[in-house]
Amino acid sequence: MHSKNLSEISQIINDELEQFNSQFKKSIWSDTKIVNFIIRYLLKQKGKKIRPLLVILSSKICGDVSDRTYRGATLVELLHTATLVHDDVVDEAETRRGFPSINAVWKNKAAVLIGDYLLAKGLMTAVDGNDFDFLRVITNTVKRMSEGELLQSSKTRKLNNDEETYYRIISDKTASLLSTCCEVGARAVTDDDIKITAMRNFGENLGIAFQIRDDILDYIGKKSIIGKPLGGDIREKKLTLPLIYALKNSSKEKSNEVMKILKMKERKMDVDKVIDFVIQNGGIEYSENAAKEYGEKAKKELLIFPDSDIKSSLLELVDFIIERTK
Repeated sequence: MHSKNLSEISQIINDELEQFNSQFKKSIWSDTKIVNFIIRYLLKQKGKKIRPLLVILSSKICGDVSDRTYRGATLVELLHTATLVHDDVVDEAETRRGFPSINAVWKNKAAVLIGDYLLAKGLMTAVDGNDFDFLRVITNTVKRMSEGELLQSSKTRKLNNDEETYYRIISDKTASLLSTCCEVGARAVTDDDIKITAMRNFGENLGIAFQIRDDILDYIGKKSIIGKPLGGDIREKKLTLPLIYALKNSSKEKSNEVMKILKMKERKMDVDKVIDFVIQNGGIEYSENAAKEYGEKAKKELLIFPDSDIKSSLLELVDFIIERTK
């Protein structure tokens, strides 16, 4: 049985997603021409929209979708878009989803400011709707995402990441936002702490599985797709789970050889050699099992909910995230 793709999974909430899209577009505009000019460009870049999908599904499994659900989804998507724009500045990225990045077109200053604008717009959405419970959740998330990124860059500089720190980084950097999506979706429609906690934990475990899969794809993904070239993490000297495991479980001599490659300037790096090393030393297999484990943890959190089409969609989403090829 093949796992469903994203559009098949989201079919069940197509109407809600359309409603979200129109609210999101309304919420993003400014009275300032240049801001709208850049926003229009941003909106052309279609992302997977996994985050609003999670907010809406989490609301539906806990109750009925409400105005608060849409505000929550808008808030999360604005925050996510802001962090992508800022990430591209930090990473000096030239492209995003096959388009030249904001910083490549308008330079860093405009990109940093548009990221700030999007973040402020998100916070305003919550303030205007009196969703102060969302604000508490989301500001903690922004803090965690920043801490995760900073911890990662310090580990990248020193090239000394270990498994425990890796999990801390991805929990803060990636899982915190998916956990927030699910928590906000639940909070939008219920006060039941048991349901809210279950959804928060579902999102956290799903987020960890999502990032591990992302890190695996850096070694075995399809070279031709628009997106990151293979071995991007290696070039950026990011030690992710497949490599951390392989370094720990190979001979001292081989590990030292790979560490030497990692310390080289990017253009001199033999990236393929590092990829082969990781594959031969079980790094991919180990990471795939870890992603599955976190996927199972996520699924367990849904046991408190009665069976329904919405629950099935959330379970299918877990499978999609663990098995995706890009």
